[in-house]
Amino acid sequence: MSGPRPYALQDLSHAQFAARLSVSKRPVIALPLGSQEEQGPHAPMGDYVAAERIALAACEAANAICAPVLPFGFAEFFRGFPGGMQLRGTTFRAVLRDMIDSFVDHGIDRIVIVNGHSTNAPLIAEVVHAVRRETGVLVPAIHLWRSLPDAIWAAAHGNNAGAARGHGADPVTSVMMHLAPDLVDLSQGRPASRKAVFGLPSDPHFASARFGAASIDLPLDATEVADDGIGSGDPALSSARAGELFTEFLVGHVADFLTYFGSCDPRCPASTPAGIS
Repeated sequence: MSGPRPYALQDLSHAQFAARLSVSKRPVIALPLGSQEEQGPHAPMGDYVAAERIALAACEAANAICAPVLPFGFAEFFRGFPGGMQLRGTTFRAVLRDMIDSFVDHGIDRIVIVNGHSTNAPLIAEVVHAVRRETGVLVPAIHLWRSLPDAIWAAAHGNNAGAARGHGADPVTSVMMHLAPDLVDLSQGRPASRKAVFGLPSDPHFASARFGAASIDLPLDATEVADDGIGSGDPALSSARAGELFTEFLVGHVADFLTYFGSCDPRCPASTPAGIS
């Protein structure tokens, strides 16, 4: 479409945004978060694109407004791969708090975080708890990749769902094949092959190893676990069709929640939106 997208804050003038706020029911604001990190030798590092595109599509469907994406996240264990851009925990918390305050300071209190980088999750929790303590505003967070149900995995991969899943494989590889197919080269990918740590089998998420029946957390760099950055799964099983299924589900899921939260009082979680029994 020509002209500014009414659901994309970056396209709007301050006057156009103010007009959206002047209606009786103010729009929900989505804050997409992502990361600039390695995704294996076959996929682009800018996986924040997925969170941004999903959040924008959801806001269009829900008549909400999508803020500009925060493209950098907290990912200490990816520092060993050049090209990644990681924020320190203190920096990430400060930036996210400033993003939220930029809206709350103007009385805009229906805000939803759309997170496309799972390692951000504990820091997001710290920030939103602090926001609620200090302002009374409750800010929900949707963690995209954790939101995919088993039924969608089965529809995308059938009996191969477990083999397709993991960092450097799905869901991100398939989603990027759907959203930006020219940026993915599956000929460069291969099944995960992790190295041992202290003689112990390393875990898929680069930060622990198995000892007996349990995992022991370790401050590892991903390069010490997987030379190619693939933590688990086989990217050869990824496909644009699987990415389309993942993306369609997530856009609908996020849009449905944005619509629902638009009828909620973010300062009173005990209340129920009108029309909901």
